[in-house]
Amino acid sequence: METIIIICGIYSLLLGGFHLFFWTFFNWKKDLSKLSQINKGIMQILNIQMIFVFFATGLICLYFNKDILETNFGKYFLFVNSGFWALRIVNQFLFLRINDYRIHLLTFAFFIGCVLFLIPVIYQTN
Repeated sequence: METIIIICGIYSLLLGGFHLFFWTFFNWKKDLSKLSQINKGIMQILNIQMIFVFFATGLICLYFNKDILETNFGKYFLFVNSGFWALRIVNQFLFLRINDYRIHLLTFAFFIGCVLFLIPVIYQTN
């Protein structure tokens, strides 16, 4: 199960890296200029906070994988992260009702995250 936790860490770091490029990928310099100053700021703040969360989660998984597997707190940490990705999938359907293969790929990626973090919780034998 340690390997799954390490994969969860790498997954989280990759998602954090992906968020680093939102300004470029989604042409935020142009598109966010259409928003009010407060909404423009909120979007960027939320993204920066998500980058922090993903990197922190990734590093926790990589450096504390044994602790995660051996403690109830660790199992809760995994379960909460799985829930994060499950909720992200729900939000995908609520707010991004776009029939585009890229959106479907993202939804699949979120499903992978949900399952990855849940596997050690389900199969832990402690």
